[in-house]
Amino acid sequence: MKTFFASCFLLAAFCLGQAADRPNVLFLFADDWGRYASAYAESDPPGGINEVVRTPHFDKLAQDGVLFRNAHVSAPSCTPCRSALLTGQHFWRTGTASILLGAVWDDSLPTFPDLMRDAGYHIGYTYKVWGPGTPSNSPFTREESYGSAGGKFNGFSQNATKAIASGQSVEAAKKTLLDEIRGNFRSFLKAREEGEPFLYWSGPTNVHRKWIKGSGKELWGIDPDELKGKMPPFLPDVHEVRQDLADYFGEIAAWDAAIGALLEELEEIGERENTLIVVSGDHGAPGFPYGKCNLYGFGTNVPLLIAGPGVKGGRLVEDFSSLTDLTPTFLESAKIDVPDAVTGRSLWPTLSSDKTGLVDKARTKVFTGRERHVDTARADFTPYPQRAIRTADHVLIVNFRPDRWPMGDPYLLEPGAVLDVNELENNTRLTLPDEDAGPTKAWLVGVRETEDWKEHFNWVYGKRPMYELYDLRKDPFETTNLADDPEYREIRDSLEKELMTELRETGDPRLIDDGKFYETSPMTDPAPSRRRAKK
Repeated sequence: MKTFFASCFLLAAFCLGQAADRPNVLFLFADDWGRYASAYAESDPPGGINEVVRTPHFDKLAQDGVLFRNAHVSAPSCTPCRSALLTGQHFWRTGTASILLGAVWDDSLPTFPDLMRDAGYHIGYTYKVWGPGTPSNSPFTREESYGSAGGKFNGFSQNATKAIASGQSVEAAKKTLLDEIRGNFRSFLKAREEGEPFLYWSGPTNVHRKWIKGSGKELWGIDPDELKGKMPPFLPDVHEVRQDLADYFGEIAAWDAAIGALLEELEEIGERENTLIVVSGDHGAPGFPYGKCNLYGFGTNVPLLIAGPGVKGGRLVEDFSSLTDLTPTFLESAKIDVPDAVTGRSLWPTLSSDKTGLVDKARTKVFTGRERHVDTARADFTPYPQRAIRTADHVLIVNFRPDRWPMGDPYLLEPGAVLDVNELENNTRLTLPDEDAGPTKAWLVGVRETEDWKEHFNWVYGKRPMYELYDLRKDPFETTNLADDPEYREIRDSLEKELMTELRETGDPRLIDDGKFYETSPMTDPAPSRRRAKK
């Protein structure tokens, strides 16, 4: 692939002086999409999995925008990640919105959609915004939902495969689903008053499991064998896992096609140059070790691409950013005051610069964490509390309850237990419930007692020590824990001090009363008083 970052000044489509007074915002946010896009292949070490991903529309947009290599979610689980994003605050500051099952939205939390609506923006969404349950898309209202063209895109491989089986061509099947993407966006635009700036959130869930086995190759030509020799060490380099990853990349390709369709619609109405376009995902890959629900880079690192008025494009930057930074970035664009409660920082100093590499010298770290995903992941309803600080050189993860299983109880994993592979691929709660069910998880469970894979299984699913420290320059895949290495003791102590200072200063309930707020399950204590933790 040609190096499109080399000529950033020629490729820049916008400059700060051309910034619109109040630009539109098109926010494209895919469920379960980690930092996997072909635009990243050039900056990653050679021989990685991004060489197999195919995202031509995302890559083309990167020529006009700023591509962040070190963007991370606040929490690698959909609802807490989205709660943090919507409020611009660390996930632990959002009450029970900081968990998945049992979450309750707190209407007193200021969010960028609310503030932009109040400032005169026409706002709306299609597909997913917040989390499961009711209300499912806080803080948007039901009237701000635009889905009249349908929701079949959310099951892209299922619906495309069904259409092909009925006699449609592959391209015709794809077009039908992409027309849905276009139709929903058009219905939103039709409801807009003339001259009214807009905020539109498109959040399909097709990249979330499950998808059709073999669809990556059938629909997008992604051959699992292309991944041979490129797999990170925590993913077994075997056909079953390669095919699973190829199918995941197929859903990413479908999402990329949706990006292309939405950008074409934007061009059609003549609003491209007056629209801030932001593309990202809510955490890493589902159903794979080290991914979703983990604080390793494979779980928290996400794509982030921003283009539009005021953005000096064609640049790849190393600045560390949290998705909490999007709220102040959106509000600053719309000339709206940023609430004092916001912990994120506007990205505009980086976006308006013409530099590459580390642009904002203060952006050298990011904080992440996790509490609850599947509430019944452990028999006693307890969470798996973690917090982490990540820099370019190191990541320190603190596991506050190392006696618990990170991905949930093993349930039926007694020695010699015979488990049905089909059920393992489809029933998340059967074992290790905090990792989504799928072929990779099923394969690893199936070989857990074999001589070749027992050690690997215990590594990725076993209990973890209280401290994990990784030297990312020497060990980018976070495989060797150095927390107890005397040579790294000073680094560990320094990072832990910095992490704990941030948690204390931002009122993390995990440090209050031994974490009682999170240790009390909302499934057994749904009292409204638990909606917000003490700040």
